[in-house]
Amino acid sequence: MVNIRDLDPSASPLDYYGSELRRLREAAGLKQGQLGDIIFCAASLIGQIETARKVPTREFSERVDAALGTGGVFSRLVGLVLRSQLPTWFQAFAEMEAKATYISSFQAQLVYGLLQTEEYARAVLQAGWSDKLDEAVAARMERQRILRRERPPLVWVVLDEGVLHRPFGSREVMRSQLLHLLEFGDRREVRIQVLPFTAGQHPATVGSFTVLRFERDPDVVYAESYGLANVTANPETVRDCAHRYDHLQAAALSVEQSAALIARVREERYGDHQEPDRRVVA
Repeated sequence: MVNIRDLDPSASPLDYYGSELRRLREAAGLKQGQLGDIIFCAASLIGQIETARKVPTREFSERVDAALGTGGVFSRLVGLVLRSQLPTWFQAFAEMEAKATYISSFQAQLVYGLLQTEEYARAVLQAGWSDKLDEAVAARMERQRILRRERPPLVWVVLDEGVLHRPFGSREVMRSQLLHLLEFGDRREVRIQVLPFTAGQHPATVGSFTVLRFERDPDVVYAESYGLANVTANPETVRDCAHRYDHLQAAALSVEQSAALIARVREERYGDHQEPDRRVVA
């Protein structure tokens, strides 16, 4: 039998979700196993979520809403729960990112988080020694829901060419990730440029940064280092970073040329070709 512990619903979004799940399940006259049978999961999983020991997924939440007739309560709550799984120092930026109308980002090391596949994100987070890998991946995927809104933000990303060549995960993970970037070519609100190695020196040698613009609030700049985030609305800093970004865009390949380079690197570096046979022939 699942060990039940009392939760303080105000302690965190996860605790609130768990307490509401238990309350509404019991109000429906269902035991954990019975609800599990309805939504095709183990009773132990429901118990872990009710006691805030496991983070629910969006699919789980949608099934619970349908089973309990809650009118989308858990589908709405799960967004807050997943966002709470982001590093504390990153949560403020994620909230601003979700409200931005224009996002311009230069990435020197990685594909921008909003454009990552789940497998690539898992490899990146694993390399970064994430404590709770599954939860961290789910939270990153949840961030991307802003691109599926009726009115998504305009996202313009400049990737250093090294990002394409730096493998995270297997060859197939990288093939899928680069294909995912190419698929954004059909999205008018997403533009991807590549800053080629041939561009040489550029004004963003300090590292990656992102500029967020809003309809009514001041623009902000975001940059990060190990376990730290720097978010500022200082007009001079914002103006300086916007100016640097303009230079990066000018030095980068066009959107069409960038797509061609991404496709070429995908095939040449991560293609399905066989490795040469290096066995010594007598």
